[in-house]
Amino acid sequence: MSDGIREGRDFLVSLRGGVATAVRKMRKRVVVGCCLGTLLGIFVFTSNNDLIQRMTPFFVTPPEDISCYIEVSTPGSVETLLTADVKSAPKGSKNIFFHETSCFGDEGITLTPRQACAVESAAKMNPTMQVYLLVLSHSNFSAPTKETVTVLSAYKNVKIRRIFMEEYVKNTPLEEWWVSGILRTSKWPRSHMSDILRYLTLWKFGGIYLDLDVVVTTSLEKFTNFAGAEDWEDVAAGVLGFGTTGLGRRIADACLRDLKKNFRGNVWGNNGPGVITRTLQKLCATKYARDMTPHRCRGFTVYPPSAFYPIHYKKWKLYFDEKEKNSTMSIIRRALAIHVWNKLSSSEIISPPSQVPYALVASEYCPKVYTHSGKLF
Repeated sequence: MSDGIREGRDFLVSLRGGVATAVRKMRKRVVVGCCLGTLLGIFVFTSNNDLIQRMTPFFVTPPEDISCYIEVSTPGSVETLLTADVKSAPKGSKNIFFHETSCFGDEGITLTPRQACAVESAAKMNPTMQVYLLVLSHSNFSAPTKETVTVLSAYKNVKIRRIFMEEYVKNTPLEEWWVSGILRTSKWPRSHMSDILRYLTLWKFGGIYLDLDVVVTTSLEKFTNFAGAEDWEDVAAGVLGFGTTGLGRRIADACLRDLKKNFRGNVWGNNGPGVITRTLQKLCATKYARDMTPHRCRGFTVYPPSAFYPIHYKKWKLYFDEKEKNSTMSIIRRALAIHVWNKLSSSEIISPPSQVPYALVASEYCPKVYTHSGKLF
């Protein structure tokens, strides 16, 4: 073999080896880059103030049953709220609304003690207001929940009603939008139905909307046209109040317009806190909740986190920490209501009698439900 051929062969072998080495290095860089990107994504995700809005979808794998939204009521089921009936429909703006958007099977509608606590606290602290728990399921109550409902019935201002969406959206800005089947595009239809209903209900009747994991610790009877900030950047949607006329009506109209325009079935928090945040950003001409003063917001009040979200979601375990109860209770005492972050805290066990802050709040503001809950609250 000539020296020229040998040198050419050696060059090709060297070239192939260099290419192989370069490919291996490139693969390593890609793997390392992906790992770093994942870690960065996790860091950003866990540092995001909207974690509570975005966390649950990662644990929701099976499709959610929403068949009850269009099914007729079964015999013996919850009384239907017919909004066309002026005698039975909510009147004025002295109403507090909760929604339960789950569909229940043969076991019947189930209301947890903590959900019932939220309802009782609203009724107990606001005796001159009507407190509505609106459900979508066409079933009757489960046996344990029938007992809970009996406990709640001690409050004459508590009303539990079923709403039928086909009737509920009639003659509203969402009628055609709803009939188009928009909810079927959602990855989390139950959560997004809750988002839709809070704005639609306040548009229809006015009053106050509360999440079912909010315990009311003061009277809300004089509150109107307000929301609460979860932090100093974003407005939350767990506590909302709109009047039936003037500013409240304009806000309700604007929220429904935003919901129709910006509904996203693949973004967890876009249709709840996103709606009221975007609406107020326009009204108040500012991006951040910290700057949304009543003056800038034309009379609409955005309360600080200490009002309705006194314990940040990152510190939710303080509600269950007996060792820190004195400092935690000191914070809670200054709040108008407390949001207990059910998506994160629902698996935490409370066995009455207990001295953890959540139990102390429950024993004071929903005493009937708390006492009735037995060994597990």
